Amino acid sequence: MTEAATSPEYRLLTEFRRLFEGKIYRHRDSSQGDFVAMHLYEDLIAIKRSPKLIAAVIDRKDRVLNVQNKRHGVAARRGDGTFGEIIPGEPPLIDPGYLVARGPIATVEIGIEVKILAKAMIKQIDRVINDLRNQVVEFRRGGGSPISVAVVGINHAGSTVGYEGDRPFPTTGRQGFPHPFQEAPEAERRLRASAAPEFDEFLILRFKAANTPPFSFEWVDYPETRLDYSASLSRISARYQQRF
Repeated sequence: MTEAATSPEYRLLTEFRRLFEGKIYRHRDSSQGDFVAMHLYEDLIAIKRSPKLIAAVIDRKDRVLNVQNKRHGVAARRGDGTFGEIIPGEPPLIDPGYLVARGPIATVEIGIEVKILAKAMIKQIDRVINDLRNQVVEFRRGGGSPISVAVVGINHAGSTVGYEGDRPFPTTGRQGFPHPFQEAPEAERRLRASAAPEFDEFLILRFKAANTPPFSFEWVDYPETRLDYSASLSRISARYQQRF
């Protein structure tokens, strides 16, 4: 089965692919994770598995995507795609093409952290694990029982190029400069062992992106990726129905 054989593609998977396809992927742009994360909420509404979520987002519009990624009155660092109850009296912001409105939130009901490991994975794996674990603590800092979700992309390309400004840094496969496919299995093993247990949902997106012209992108196994994501959406919906 090919990607084209399954339609339509989920919005989160589409936007994740667009980070790499046809352009240079720059790993230091933190806004990329935020943008990918917000589409999970669109997918949650599209599958219509939680009547409570549909009522809160579509009917009452009192649950929104955090417009500033910052809870009012709660000291917490920026998270990728926090969602919760809008501050009373604040108007929700509705953007064309989106069902989930935006606005300042007082509580976190769902929190998403997005990480992408494109190259030099083992060098940064401890930091990534700590960032993920710490983000769950931040989601919970305001109280309540938020649903915590991690989306982690892991590159499996035969080689790739990283960029610092306009300067390219290609992998060589030699010591200190491993290719993504050489590191990906160990990176995933460590993430599942040390970070995944902290989250309600922990989704691994396996992909191949060399980050060189023509800047192509390929899923390692698209049907499996889509199935895993579909299952996560169903479980998140069920948890929302139970908790809120």
